Amino acid sequence: MKKTKIAATLLVSAMLLAGCGIKGSQAIIKINDHVITQKEFDKIMDQQITQSPFAKLSGADNVKADKDGFIYLMTAQRVINQMIVEEILDQEAEARGITVSKEELDQAIKDTMDKIGGKNMLMEALKQNGISTSEFKASLKKQVKYRKLAATTGSMEASEKEAKDFYNKNISKFKHGEQVRASHILISFDPEQVKAEISSDPKKELSEKEVKAEVDKVMAEKKALADKIANELKADTSKFAEYATKYSQDPGSVAQGGDLGFFEKGKMVPEFDKAVFAAKPNTAPGVVKTQFGYHVYIVTDRMAAGAVPFEKAKADIEAYLKNQKEVKALDDITQAAKKKSTIEYVDEKYNPDVINDKLHNQVNDLTGGAKDEYDKSQKDKKAPAKK
Repeated sequence: MKKTKIAATLLVSAMLLAGCGIKGSQAIIKINDHVITQKEFDKIMDQQITQSPFAKLSGADNVKADKDGFIYLMTAQRVINQMIVEEILDQEAEARGITVSKEELDQAIKDTMDKIGGKNMLMEALKQNGISTSEFKASLKKQVKYRKLAATTGSMEASEKEAKDFYNKNISKFKHGEQVRASHILISFDPEQVKAEISSDPKKELSEKEVKAEVDKVMAEKKALADKIANELKADTSKFAEYATKYSQDPGSVAQGGDLGFFEKGKMVPEFDKAVFAAKPNTAPGVVKTQFGYHVYIVTDRMAAGAVPFEKAKADIEAYLKNQKEVKALDDITQAAKKKSTIEYVDEKYNPDVINDKLHNQVNDLTGGAKDEYDKSQKDKKAPAKK
């Protein structure tokens, strides 16, 4: 729905890059006396490719099959670098005696549930992203461990002065035009996809007119469902989040009960944008159709043009600055640990430098050598001037 969605997360604790404790016998990378296995790599690659928007365009199976393809190599390079960083940090944490107690993990789970809107919302978010409860707990435990590791270098908390300085230096980031806060329930559809599915059924030999009638029937059923939901919510808007969790097909907002947060005009697709800015707060006006499907919507708040006050932005700024400190601390720990670590690529095709060379050559082939020319120009800029 939104054209831009930014979420500040701890760099080294990406949810889908958790190894999840799976061990295989074939080592592809050795870091000191620990190994990264083929099975671990394959599992994470499968997760990343399946979720990749680029893979969705060309087909995940096609991307996985072409191991010298650009998308596969880009994903592999990112995954390998991430796995190496995590292994190094895990070894550093072990060397420093850092562990995560059951109480600490339970508190982290509770904090996550509080932020996301409760246990049901969390479970729905995991379901929407194909993450099991055990994978979630393993990832969260790793996050807690890394934060404790970062804290060994000093306090990660941001002071009020630091937050205030950031606010004053970046005041333009806190200015905004008129905004609304809206929630929606998306009943999605793609007429072309429905048509393709109906036409490909070997049990049915339908004429073009019959196929169109079948598509129209499916569309009518989806519209009827959206109307039914809207009519029920007009009588009781307090059930909107509950209905969103049950019916909405928008994975980006379903975990928040359909909440899209505050946004300005022009940030959403035109039909939805026009509808929500014309709506009265806390009413469920009906259904609006966009390229994504049918939207049942509600406006829960409005904000006049202006700037977010410091006191209202303070908590988010402090969380952002704390996150930045953690990322820097972990990066410093990683770089220092790499210098004293032995990293062996048992299979050279998993060496990030080898993958980078392949990517470099592919870009050169596509651009007629433009990549080499660009790299040379950047090198010349950095070179010291001749006296």
